[in-house]
Amino acid sequence: MRILRSRGDLGELDRLRGARPLVLVPTMGALHEGHLSLVRRAAAEGPVVVSIFVNPAQFGPGEDYAAYPRDLDRDLALLEPLGPAAVFVPDVATVYPQAGGVTVQPGRRAEGLCGAGRAGHFTGVLTVVAKLFGLVRPDLAVFGRKDAQQCLVIAEMVRDLMLPVRLVDAPTVREPDGLAMSSRNRYLDGDARRRALCLSRALGQARRLIDGGERRTAAVTAAMTEILGESDLVEYAAVRRLKDWSEPQRLSGPTLLAVAARVEPARLIDNLVLDITGAGASERPLLGAGDGP
Repeated sequence: MRILRSRGDLGELDRLRGARPLVLVPTMGALHEGHLSLVRRAAAEGPVVVSIFVNPAQFGPGEDYAAYPRDLDRDLALLEPLGPAAVFVPDVATVYPQAGGVTVQPGRRAEGLCGAGRAGHFTGVLTVVAKLFGLVRPDLAVFGRKDAQQCLVIAEMVRDLMLPVRLVDAPTVREPDGLAMSSRNRYLDGDARRRALCLSRALGQARRLIDGGERRTAAVTAAMTEILGESDLVEYAAVRRLKDWSEPQRLSGPTLLAVAARVEPARLIDNLVLDITGAGASERPLLGAGDGP
């Protein structure tokens, strides 16, 4: 497992390019089992490069950039048994060599949800992902489905800018009690940890309603919002069609159910991606033929 820190070091990746795809797993570190599952998924495709970079451009004023957990030695120890070919650990000057440079503006799928309350967030995400794609030049990149809107925004960029990389979204990994794994879970303890379960419980209630025949979007979002009321601040409980990012009046076809709330210092998100028919619903990937970017 080679540690690459500079643009010059990335020349070492040329030895990995060959019959199998070179696969990138972008992370901000503070790794947990969710990240490790992405690395395992990536390893099934080809040699893996994991990037670790806390991207300042995607944090807004008053957000937790300075406090975001960083422990490179721990991250490397977790990655070592998984056997990635390389770990790319650039500093800010490597990724952003000058102030005021070119940025990538998001498309329609940045509207609403996290895009509504985090001005500039998806510009920061797309800019750093485009830079990582340009630096590493992967054939394939693996992202976590928990960050559903992020995945869709990146897929829209890849499609519209005709970037030569294929994307895979891997399933959300959960704690035994159902809480979606997140680096920000480290902020939670005691009562806050218990109240954070309202996100997964809200999605569970929505799924039960849908399985029971409920197809009215308003009824499903109202049920999710009520349960999210256990948090300190409800940011959203939303439904979107994957095909066109619209908010339907009635649920059908490939659909994203998404929630976000704050519990003490932690801003938490979670989602379900469902294919909804008259008979019921089944979980499915975000990215599929004809269903999204």
